Amino acid sequence: MIIKHLYENDFQVWIDATIENLKNGEFQSLDVENLIEELTNLGKSEKNALKSNLMILLAHLLKLKVQFDAPDTMKMSWYNSVIEHRQRILNSLEDTPSLKSSLAELIDKAYSPACKLAIKEGKFAAFGVRIPDESEYPLTCPFSVEQILNEDFYGL
Repeated sequence: MIIKHLYENDFQVWIDATIENLKNGEFQSLDVENLIEELTNLGKSEKNALKSNLMILLAHLLKLKVQFDAPDTMKMSWYNSVIEHRQRILNSLEDTPSLKSSLAELIDKAYSPACKLAIKEGKFAAFGVRIPDESEYPLTCPFSVEQILNEDFYGL
């Protein structure tokens, strides 16, 4: 099948051909197997992007919570990161509302790596800034879904 050959050799040409086949109602010409795979991966990609943004958001909310005594110059970058990644999350949820049903699960999955990231970054504190003990970081996410999505919440 020619279109299957395109998938293996030039992905963009395969996409263009698939779109044309769909527009023209030429369903018999579709590379259904690879189309299913790509649509499945697209769904996974959306969830992975959301999880990644949650991880960064949670890490910086944790740093603001645990390293509350850090200088404002350090905390400002964390605030900016919280704002950016929260907006990315809100945009994802607006573009794909069905992701809201996975949000609690994705927060659970993102929390452990977020905590590890916050701990690692916390160890880079310098210039007399207190380095938090790992025990100061909660084992489970201390933030509710509502707090995580609240544009005025900064973990404090």
